[in-house]
Amino acid sequence: QVQVVESGGGLVQAGESLRLSCVTSGSIFSINIMGWYRQAPGKQREWVGTITRGGSTNCADSVKGRFTISRDSAKNTVYLQMGSLKPEDTAVYYCKVVYYGGGTSWGQGTQVTVSS
Repeated sequence: QVQVVESGGGLVQAGESLRLSCVTSGSIFSINIMGWYRQAPGKQREWVGTITRGGSTNCADSVKGRFTISRDSAKNTVYLQMGSLKPEDTAVYYCKVVYYGGGTSWGQGTQVTVSS
């Protein structure tokens, strides 16, 4: 089973930036889609954005223009660059991997806290 590990979370002030990383043990070329989700206390898990094997990206309206998804195929890593952070962005951020042809894996999450 492919390992999925998120990192890069922390405590920042509103308006600052943070970059999250998602590292997989498998090949990027075996993956159809990688996505970022987040879950705030007392709320449902929310889709943040995705990147396909071909490099196409989509982000939720709530983060569009502030968050960017990218990847480093040589390192089997996908990034979530978060800018203009708001207190409303406070959540545990999860990486989701959907394998081409079937199968899904989730990371354990990394905490992002944005203070006012």
